[in-house]
Amino acid sequence: MLDVSAPAGIVVLVSGSGTLLQALIDASLDPAYGVRILAVGADRDDIEGLRRAERAGIETFVCRVRDFPDRDAWDAGLAAEIASRAPEFVVTAGFMKILGPVVLEGRTILNTHPALLPSFPGAHAVRDALAHGVKVTGTTAHLVDAGVDTGPILAQRAVEVRDDDTEESLHERIKAQERELLVDLVGRLAAEPTSVNPG
Repeated sequence: MLDVSAPAGIVVLVSGSGTLLQALIDASLDPAYGVRILAVGADRDDIEGLRRAERAGIETFVCRVRDFPDRDAWDAGLAAEIASRAPEFVVTAGFMKILGPVVLEGRTILNTHPALLPSFPGAHAVRDALAHGVKVTGTTAHLVDAGVDTGPILAQRAVEVRDDDTEESLHERIKAQERELLVDLVGRLAAEPTSVNPG
């Protein structure tokens, strides 16, 4: 009997080194994972995230804000790049831009954040957690909406803050959990799209 099931196609957006992307690339090498990365997009060129995709034979594209007349035009350009690949959903893996309404409309977009949301949203979550003296922080997987790390929470993993932690040491332990959480959620979303619907 032929297996008619096909892997779920996704687009991954990156802005930097691409360690979260690499976790997804590694997971997708196993056919049982059920995910195929159709393309990797970035908001800047000459980054390691794009090189990781190219080494894995994955198509890449770059949408730089400065190449468009305004932010709305950039949003439309990014939406067109995503739509041309027809992914089942999108993953932002360290993508450091707020997505506009044209990208968000009608799409499932998954993100991870290095804190236990709603605490410490924004770009300096690990630094903020240390500054507040919390004993536990972690990582959150959530759906992307128009706000900054305000979308519906799907799953979280806690990470203990040690007395001798620096921002770098704490972030490394959070990222280890973040990679596992992202791989798990993407696999679940591919297999059962309704399984991560918080509604």
